[in-house]
Amino acid sequence: MNILQKIARRIIKVSFDTSVSTIEYFSKMDKYHQQVEELRKLENGTLGKEIANCLDDHRLTLVPKYESHDLKHVLLDYKMTAEDEIRMQAFMIGNGNYSIPSFTIFFFGALLLPDLWLTFYSDFKKGRQTIPISKWTINDFSYKQISELRTELAKTKRQKMKLMNMKQLTQFAAIATVLTGVFGMLFCLPFLFSSNVADLVGAGFPFVGGAILVVGGLLTLSNLTKEKNKSQQVTMYMKS
Repeated sequence: MNILQKIARRIIKVSFDTSVSTIEYFSKMDKYHQQVEELRKLENGTLGKEIANCLDDHRLTLVPKYESHDLKHVLLDYKMTAEDEIRMQAFMIGNGNYSIPSFTIFFFGALLLPDLWLTFYSDFKKGRQTIPISKWTINDFSYKQISELRTELAKTKRQKMKLMNMKQLTQFAAIATVLTGVFGMLFCLPFLFSSNVADLVGAGFPFVGGAILVVGGLLTLSNLTKEKNKSQQVTMYMKS
Protein backbone atom coordinates (compact mmCIF):
# COMPACT_ATOMS: atom_id res chain seq x y z
CA MET A 1 0.00 0.00 0.00
CA ASN A 2 1.55 3.30 -1.10
CA ILE A 3 1.41 6.61 0.75
CA LEU A 4 -1.53 7.96 -1.30
CA GLN A 5 -3.61 4.88 -0.56
CA LYS A 6 -2.85 5.22 3.15
CA ILE A 7 -3.83 8.90 3.08
CA ALA A 8 -7.09 8.10 1.26
CA ARG A 9 -8.04 5.51 3.85
CA ARG A 10 -7.17 7.91 6.63
CA ILE A 11 -9.39 10.60 5.12
CA ILE A 12 -12.31 8.18 4.95
CA LYS A 13 -11.81 7.04 8.54
CA VAL A 14 -11.56 10.58 9.89
CA SER A 15 -14.66 11.59 7.92
CA PHE A 16 -16.69 8.69 9.32
CA ASP A 17 -15.44 9.20 12.87
CA THR A 18 -16.31 12.90 12.69
CA SER A 19 -19.78 12.18 11.33
CA VAL A 20 -20.51 9.62 14.04
CA SER A 21 -19.21 11.91 16.79
CA THR A 22 -21.38 14.75 15.50
CA ILE A 23 -24.51 12.58 15.45
CA GLU A 24 -23.82 11.32 18.96
CA TYR A 25 -23.13 14.84 20.26
CA PHE A 26 -26.56 16.07 19.18
CA SER A 27 -28.42 12.92 20.27
CA LYS A 28 -29.61 11.53 23.57
CA MET A 29 -27.48 8.41 23.83
CA ASP A 30 -28.92 6.78 26.97
CA LYS A 31 -31.43 4.79 24.92
CA TYR A 32 -28.72 3.38 22.66
CA HIS A 33 -26.34 2.55 25.49
CA GLN A 34 -29.18 0.63 27.12
CA GLN A 35 -29.89 -1.20 23.88
CA VAL A 36 -26.27 -2.32 23.63
CA GLU A 37 -26.41 -3.48 27.26
CA GLU A 38 -29.43 -5.63 26.41
CA LEU A 39 -27.62 -7.11 23.41
CA ARG A 40 -24.71 -8.10 25.66
CA LYS A 41 -27.08 -10.30 27.68
CA LEU A 42 -28.14 -12.40 24.70
CA GLU A 43 -26.86 -15.92 24.14
CA ASN A 44 -23.53 -16.48 22.46
CA GLY A 45 -23.90 -17.00 18.74
CA THR A 46 -26.91 -14.75 18.34
CA LEU A 47 -26.72 -11.81 15.98
CA GLY A 48 -27.38 -9.38 18.82
CA LYS A 49 -24.58 -10.79 20.96
CA GLU A 50 -22.16 -10.60 18.03
CA ILE A 51 -23.14 -6.98 17.40
CA ALA A 52 -22.47 -6.12 21.05
CA ASN A 53 -19.10 -7.90 20.93
CA CYS A 54 -18.14 -6.03 17.76
CA LEU A 55 -19.07 -2.67 19.26
CA ASP A 56 -17.19 -3.44 22.47
CA ASP A 57 -14.09 -4.56 20.58
CA HIS A 58 -13.99 -1.23 18.75
CA ARG A 59 -15.15 0.86 21.73
CA LEU A 60 -18.23 1.98 19.84
CA THR A 61 -21.95 2.11 20.46
CA LEU A 62 -25.04 2.12 18.28
CA VAL A 63 -25.40 5.26 16.17
CA PRO A 64 -28.81 6.96 16.43
CA LYS A 65 -30.99 6.36 13.36
CA TYR A 66 -28.35 4.00 11.94
CA GLU A 67 -28.62 1.02 14.30
CA SER A 68 -29.10 -1.45 11.47
CA HIS A 69 -25.80 -0.31 9.99
CA ASP A 70 -23.87 -2.32 12.58
CA LEU A 71 -26.20 -5.27 12.02
CA LYS A 72 -25.08 -5.42 8.40
CA HIS A 73 -21.40 -5.06 9.32
CA VAL A 74 -21.61 -8.11 11.57
CA LEU A 75 -24.01 -10.19 9.50
CA LEU A 76 -22.10 -9.67 6.24
CA ASP A 77 -18.71 -9.89 7.99
CA TYR A 78 -17.46 -6.52 6.79
CA LYS A 79 -14.86 -5.12 9.18
CA MET A 80 -14.93 -1.68 10.78
CA THR A 81 -12.37 -0.29 8.34
CA ALA A 82 -12.47 2.36 5.62
CA GLU A 83 -12.19 -0.27 2.89
CA ASP A 84 -14.89 -2.56 4.24
CA GLU A 85 -17.23 0.36 4.90
CA ILE A 86 -17.23 1.24 1.20
CA ARG A 87 -17.38 -2.44 0.23
CA MET A 88 -20.49 -2.86 2.36
CA GLN A 89 -22.15 0.11 0.68
CA ALA A 90 -21.39 -1.43 -2.72
CA PHE A 91 -23.03 -4.65 -1.51
CA MET A 92 -26.08 -2.82 -0.17
CA ILE A 93 -26.59 -0.83 -3.37
CA GLY A 94 -26.49 -4.10 -5.28
CA ASN A 95 -28.93 -5.48 -2.72
CA GLY A 96 -31.44 -2.75 -3.54
CA ASN A 97 -30.69 -0.12 -0.89
CA TYR A 98 -31.07 2.97 -3.08
CA SER A 99 -30.67 5.66 -0.42
CA ILE A 100 -28.87 9.00 -0.44
CA PRO A 101 -26.52 8.07 2.45
CA SER A 102 -25.58 4.79 0.77
CA PHE A 103 -24.83 6.40 -2.60
CA THR A 104 -22.99 9.32 -1.00
CA ILE A 105 -20.73 7.13 1.12
CA PHE A 106 -20.04 4.79 -1.76
CA PHE A 107 -19.09 7.46 -4.30
CA PHE A 108 -17.03 9.34 -1.73
CA GLY A 109 -15.06 6.18 -0.99
CA ALA A 110 -14.87 5.05 -4.61
CA LEU A 111 -13.29 8.36 -5.63
CA LEU A 112 -10.62 7.95 -2.98
CA LEU A 113 -10.04 4.22 -3.47
CA PRO A 114 -9.77 3.57 -7.22
CA ASP A 115 -7.49 0.60 -6.48
CA LEU A 116 -10.53 -1.25 -5.11
CA TRP A 117 -13.00 -0.66 -7.93
CA LEU A 118 -12.94 -4.30 -9.03
CA THR A 119 -13.52 -5.37 -5.43
CA PHE A 120 -16.44 -2.95 -5.14
CA TYR A 121 -17.95 -4.35 -8.33
CA SER A 122 -17.61 -7.87 -6.96
CA ASP A 123 -19.39 -6.82 -3.75
CA PHE A 124 -22.10 -5.12 -5.82
CA LYS A 125 -22.74 -8.34 -7.76
CA LYS A 126 -22.78 -10.32 -4.54
CA GLY A 127 -25.43 -7.98 -3.17
CA ARG A 128 -27.59 -8.49 -6.25
CA GLN A 129 -27.52 -12.25 -5.72
CA THR A 130 -28.46 -12.07 -2.04
CA ILE A 131 -31.94 -11.81 -0.56
CA PRO A 132 -32.83 -8.18 0.31
CA ILE A 133 -31.72 -7.22 3.83
CA SER A 134 -31.97 -3.43 3.80
CA LYS A 135 -35.11 -3.58 5.97
CA TRP A 136 -33.65 -5.95 8.55
CA THR A 137 -33.53 -4.45 12.05
CA ILE A 138 -31.82 -5.38 15.30
CA ASN A 139 -35.18 -5.71 17.05
CA ASP A 140 -36.36 -8.31 14.54
CA PHE A 141 -33.20 -10.41 14.22
CA SER A 142 -31.06 -9.94 17.34
CA TYR A 143 -32.31 -13.19 18.92
CA LYS A 144 -31.58 -15.33 15.86
CA GLN A 145 -28.44 -17.40 15.48
CA ILE A 146 -26.01 -15.63 13.19
CA SER A 147 -24.91 -18.92 11.63
CA GLU A 148 -28.48 -19.64 10.53
CA LEU A 149 -28.89 -16.16 9.10
CA ARG A 150 -25.65 -16.42 7.14
CA THR A 151 -26.72 -19.82 5.82
CA GLU A 152 -29.92 -18.21 4.59
CA LEU A 153 -27.95 -15.48 2.85
CA ALA A 154 -25.55 -18.02 1.34
CA LYS A 155 -28.38 -19.62 -0.61
CA THR A 156 -28.03 -16.65 -2.98
CA LYS A 157 -31.50 -17.04 -4.36
CA ARG A 158 -31.81 -14.84 -7.36
CA GLN A 159 -34.42 -12.29 -6.46
CA LYS A 160 -36.31 -10.14 -8.88
CA MET A 161 -34.82 -6.91 -7.68
CA LYS A 162 -37.02 -3.89 -8.00
CA LEU A 163 -35.47 -1.70 -10.65
CA MET A 164 -34.85 1.91 -9.87
CA ASN A 165 -37.76 4.03 -11.00
CA MET A 166 -37.22 7.36 -12.69
CA LYS A 167 -37.10 9.30 -9.42
CA GLN A 168 -34.49 6.99 -7.98
CA LEU A 169 -32.47 7.20 -11.18
CA THR A 170 -32.68 11.00 -11.10
CA GLN A 171 -31.64 10.97 -7.46
CA PHE A 172 -28.68 8.77 -8.27
CA ALA A 173 -27.63 11.03 -11.17
CA ALA A 174 -27.96 14.15 -9.01
CA ILE A 175 -25.70 12.72 -6.30
CA ALA A 176 -23.15 11.62 -8.89
CA THR A 177 -23.27 15.11 -10.43
CA VAL A 178 -22.62 16.80 -7.08
CA LEU A 179 -19.71 14.51 -6.29
CA THR A 180 -18.22 14.98 -9.75
CA GLY A 181 -18.50 18.75 -9.43
CA VAL A 182 -16.88 18.77 -6.00
CA PHE A 183 -14.05 16.56 -7.22
CA GLY A 184 -13.47 18.83 -10.23
CA MET A 185 -13.44 21.96 -8.09
CA LEU A 186 -10.97 20.46 -5.62
CA PHE A 187 -8.73 19.34 -8.47
CA CYS A 188 -8.68 22.81 -10.05
CA LEU A 189 -8.42 24.78 -6.81
CA PRO A 190 -4.59 24.75 -6.45
CA PHE A 191 -4.14 26.09 -9.99
CA LEU A 192 -6.31 29.13 -9.24
CA PHE A 193 -3.54 30.48 -7.00
CA SER A 194 -0.93 30.21 -9.74
CA SER A 195 0.77 33.31 -11.12
CA ASN A 196 0.67 31.75 -14.58
CA VAL A 197 -2.19 33.15 -16.67
CA ALA A 198 -2.48 29.91 -18.62
CA ASP A 199 -3.03 27.99 -15.38
CA LEU A 200 -5.65 30.47 -14.23
CA VAL A 201 -7.58 30.27 -17.48
CA GLY A 202 -7.17 26.51 -17.79
CA ALA A 203 -8.38 25.86 -14.26
CA GLY A 204 -10.94 28.67 -14.06
CA PHE A 205 -13.42 27.32 -16.57
CA PRO A 206 -13.44 23.73 -15.20
CA PHE A 207 -13.80 25.16 -11.68
CA VAL A 208 -16.86 27.15 -12.73
CA GLY A 209 -18.17 24.08 -14.53
CA GLY A 210 -17.75 22.04 -11.36
CA ALA A 211 -19.60 24.68 -9.37
CA ILE A 212 -22.46 24.57 -11.88
CA LEU A 213 -22.63 20.78 -11.55
CA VAL A 214 -22.77 21.03 -7.76
CA VAL A 215 -25.52 23.66 -7.80
CA GLY A 216 -27.50 21.77 -10.43
CA GLY A 217 -27.26 18.52 -8.50
CA LEU A 218 -28.29 20.16 -5.23
CA LEU A 219 -31.26 21.86 -6.89
CA THR A 220 -32.37 18.53 -8.34
CA LEU A 221 -32.14 16.85 -4.93
CA SER A 222 -34.05 19.74 -3.40
CA ASN A 223 -36.83 19.42 -5.98
CA LEU A 224 -37.06 15.67 -5.40
CA THR A 225 -37.38 16.26 -1.67
CA LYS A 226 -40.13 18.84 -2.22
CA GLU A 227 -42.04 16.42 -4.47
CA LYS A 228 -41.73 13.69 -1.85
CA ASN A 229 -43.01 16.00 0.89
CA LYS A 230 -45.93 17.11 -1.27
CA SER A 231 -46.80 13.50 -2.01
CA GLN A 232 -46.75 12.64 1.69
CA GLN A 233 -48.95 15.65 2.50
CA VAL A 234 -51.48 14.64 -0.16
CA THR A 235 -51.54 11.08 1.17
CA MET A 236 -52.09 12.28 4.74
CA TYR A 237 -54.85 14.64 3.57
CA MET A 238 -56.65 11.84 1.71
CA LYS A 239 -56.44 9.55 4.75
CA SER A 240 -57.86 12.24 6.99
